[in-house]
Amino acid sequence: MSSNSFAYNEQSGGGEAAELGQEATSTISPSGAFGLFSSDWKKNEDLKQMLESNKDSAKLDAMKRIVGMIAKGKNASELFPAVVKNVASKNIEIKKLVYVYLVRYAEEQQDLALLSISTFQRALKDPNQLIRASALRVLSSIRVPIIVPVMMLAIKEASADLSPYVRKNAAHAIQKLYSLDPEQKEMLIEVIEKLLKDKSTLVAGSVVMAFEEVCPDRIDLIHRNYRKLCNLLVDVEEWGQVVIIHMLTRYARTQFVSPWREDDGLEDSEKNFYESDDEEKEKSGKKKPYAMDPDHRLLIRNTKPLLQSRNAAVVMAVAQLYWHISPKSEAGVISKSLVRLLRSNREVQYIVLQNIATMSIQRKGMFEPYLKSFYVRSTDPTMIKTLKLEILTNLANEANISTLLREFQTYVRSQDKQFAAATIQTIGRCATSITEVTDTCLNGLVCLLSNRDEIVVAESVVVIKKLLQMQPAQHGEIIKHMAKLLDSITVPVARASILWLIGENCERVPKIAPDVLRKMAKSFTSEDDLVKLQILNLGAKLYLTNSKQTKLLTQYILNLGKYDQNYDIRDRTRFIRQLIVPNEKSGALSKYAKKILLAQKPAPLLESPFKDRDHFQLGTLSHTLNIKASGYLELSNWPEVAPDPSVRNVEVIESTKEWTPLGKTKKEKPVKKFYSESEEEEEEEEEEKEDEDEDPSDSSSDSESGSGSKSGDTGSSSEDSSEDSSSGQDSESGSEAEAEQQRVAKRNSRAKKKSDSEDREKKNEKSRASESSSEESSSIEESSSESESESGSDSEPAPRKVAKAKERNPQQERHPPSKDVFLLDLDDFNPVSTPVALPTPALSPSLIADLEGLNLSTSSSVINVSTPVFVPTKTHELLHRMRGKGLAANYCFPRQPCIFGDKMVSVQITLTNTSDRKIENIHIGGKRLPVGMQMHVFHPIDSLEPEGSITVSMGIDFCDSTQTASFQLCTKDDSFNVNIQPPVGELLLPVAMSEKDFKKEQGMLTGMNETSATLIAAPQNFTPSVILQKVVNVANLGAVPSSQDNIHRFAAKTVHSGSLMLVTVELKEGSTAQLIINTEETVIGSILLRELKPVLSQG
Repeated sequence: MSSNSFAYNEQSGGGEAAELGQEATSTISPSGAFGLFSSDWKKNEDLKQMLESNKDSAKLDAMKRIVGMIAKGKNASELFPAVVKNVASKNIEIKKLVYVYLVRYAEEQQDLALLSISTFQRALKDPNQLIRASALRVLSSIRVPIIVPVMMLAIKEASADLSPYVRKNAAHAIQKLYSLDPEQKEMLIEVIEKLLKDKSTLVAGSVVMAFEEVCPDRIDLIHRNYRKLCNLLVDVEEWGQVVIIHMLTRYARTQFVSPWREDDGLEDSEKNFYESDDEEKEKSGKKKPYAMDPDHRLLIRNTKPLLQSRNAAVVMAVAQLYWHISPKSEAGVISKSLVRLLRSNREVQYIVLQNIATMSIQRKGMFEPYLKSFYVRSTDPTMIKTLKLEILTNLANEANISTLLREFQTYVRSQDKQFAAATIQTIGRCATSITEVTDTCLNGLVCLLSNRDEIVVAESVVVIKKLLQMQPAQHGEIIKHMAKLLDSITVPVARASILWLIGENCERVPKIAPDVLRKMAKSFTSEDDLVKLQILNLGAKLYLTNSKQTKLLTQYILNLGKYDQNYDIRDRTRFIRQLIVPNEKSGALSKYAKKILLAQKPAPLLESPFKDRDHFQLGTLSHTLNIKASGYLELSNWPEVAPDPSVRNVEVIESTKEWTPLGKTKKEKPVKKFYSESEEEEEEEEEEKEDEDEDPSDSSSDSESGSGSKSGDTGSSSEDSSEDSSSGQDSESGSEAEAEQQRVAKRNSRAKKKSDSEDREKKNEKSRASESSSEESSSIEESSSESESESGSDSEPAPRKVAKAKERNPQQERHPPSKDVFLLDLDDFNPVSTPVALPTPALSPSLIADLEGLNLSTSSSVINVSTPVFVPTKTHELLHRMRGKGLAANYCFPRQPCIFGDKMVSVQITLTNTSDRKIENIHIGGKRLPVGMQMHVFHPIDSLEPEGSITVSMGIDFCDSTQTASFQLCTKDDSFNVNIQPPVGELLLPVAMSEKDFKKEQGMLTGMNETSATLIAAPQNFTPSVILQKVVNVANLGAVPSSQDNIHRFAAKTVHSGSLMLVTVELKEGSTAQLIINTEETVIGSILLRELKPVLSQG
């Protein structure tokens, strides 16, 4: 209905103009204020007349204008009697708008709405679903207890309506009726239970909201609908997704055991190491290893896609679900999605940052990779800045503190003084949490004491005071420096902090303290109350430690305090006088005055204000306010033993596949996605075993066996031609009979795979027709049939190519290659670097034309890897000998195809032992690779003699990016963190192509796929040899022959994706040239342009 009302708003433009016109005339009327009211009265009278008209067009126009008034926030309640008369209109459009109006004003005009209640009841039977839903909405908006039975009956009828939109409104009405009459709870629960079984995604969110409002403790209603809700979640509207996710979070905390027990189990295993076998057996019998419930996994798996939702509330709901119920190792996936929300408006940022601040206290590692996302921007409001500071403080550690302190130095100079003060407090917290930088922070804060801004200086004083409490003996000079600031600082908190510091350390600054007291005594009457209290404390402490110099001063201050206007200061004065000046009336406390006033004070604990918020559920109002809000439902603790999981099983219903219980899955219904993954694997294994029983001689997949048996009829398949061209007819007929049995079995159980096999049979028939002429036993004709089958396979999808390759080499299939690559195996990779053309001369010209038409790949004839141009190898340092404790490591890119994988870049590492001892067990340890990146490590080196050196090869799939591959280079005793970052030019392999192919490909890579730059250099730097040498030094490109002297072309493809990289250097008149790069990988193209431009421009 909301979309309709918006449409009516737009259509009512003429009516609004008329209203504005009437308002304008009213202001010009000579009767002044009275004219304004009379105009309003006339305007509403005009609408009333239109509503009483016999013409539907006039009524419709009037209703559009009235709904337009409501949308603009104007009061249209006085038109209620005129509008409610039209509730029985036969015009659907008028009736819709009347109901929109009544929903808005039925609660205010209850008596008039009651007069039309019979009309609303009749509308509940209307054939139009929108009218039925609107009538229910109006009926539930009349908040009069007398019509509760009518509403209850209407809700029951609507809950069984055929339209999901009406059932959705019935769920909304449940909440309104419950708030009007809570005694109806039991009857409403019955309706909720019925609606929870609804399979419509439109109803799910609304009924769960009604469940949360009416009976959130009735978890038993959710059991049988749990799996359905998990599976429907992705398709539910966004508002409903948020409600369902929050409800399922609470449900999971009551029905599943804690997934965080894995960590506890590790600790227990370490403790049990020294115990006897009997004790271990007893304990292992008591404590079972943790295994996640399949339904628990279902919830986590089905909510993960919603992290990409465009709605911030949905992302936040999934994030809190992962935080509260997922294993700690899996909770990290939410960090990237939460950081993405920081691009939203400031209100969303505020809520998201509050939740990140709470998370970052317990698990720093989740958000450390996104540290820069929390840097403060100048456009951020103060509330966002302070939250980002909080998160940066939580994420601070020894590794990144130097970067953060440089960032904080910039923040201190901010024009936002509140933010600058918060930054100083942040520096203080970093100093207390990371002891290595305490002195650095303290020195930086002392430097801030000379700042011109008084607020910055005052905050610095307060923070320094807290830091000095930790180690006061070492910082006498700082206390002296702060004492000098008393003349210039006017902020009361800062003055009080300095006086407290001097009082606490009065014995360390015996010359300065009495003089400070003298100055304070002069200005005592004009000081702030906070400062006066610290002056009294300072006087008392000096009286006890240096009474000769300060006795009279202290008595003078005590006399001033005795008659002060503030009663707190008068009371403190009396207390101190009795404590430090003993007389007959003073009690036993005066003996302990020194211990009381000069006692050792504990250092303050600077903690995050978000530390105590983690007991609230993330994303809730209670968490935001840090106080329990009304209606907040607390998360229960994990149960020690999981309740019976069978309560979530649902009986088999033939019409719905998702309700099949565990253990009763059939082959025709392989949709059991939401059960355990192990069960899926078991099903697949059973199917494979059955297939083997049907045809044990068949080593390929089911879909391939059908096509293979067909091609066996003529004996011209690639398998027959490769193994034995003169095979017996008996074996062929036997394989044909077996294949026929297979097809019958497949037809009954797998209709989809049968259709696939039929498609392949048709293709084999075509190949048979083209190969029928090559039945004779000529070796030339046999080779031509082989080439034909190979070229024909280009037009087939990739899986079929793999299948045919398997058919050609059955021995390779039986003996898969081992992972170890030996020098003898390098011969297999020669064809990759220097491809050999197919023996096409044996084919007829007409057949060649047909095959060219079948070839769908436009670039297959172009992308052929060529031999790279020789350039001196550039060596990069991987590990310095000083850091590696004698082990030095350098790496280089040899510019050869990698033997470990087609998508990997070859890297050679040279290890050198510069120490005087043998280094043992050199190997690669832990790897910290970006998402998608892979690494093939070298075999461990047993030992490396002193002054010895060895070169090993690795393969790294950089995914066509210059991201750093971080890993550990380990020895027997140590491990060193090292990084390899590839230059963009090493992510390419040179390509050999003709000038014609180059132009053709370049023509398809224009627009956004093209980047260019202008070069300026001396003419001698633009000779062909110089350009070639400079280009190939930067990037692994292959030269393309050119018919024009002023144009130099180079081509390569990216190692990972195989995308073309075309580089053109076009010489212009004078000393200028144009550098053009065409590629689909625009990021790599722009980086390469940036690296080539200075190299080609320099002399």
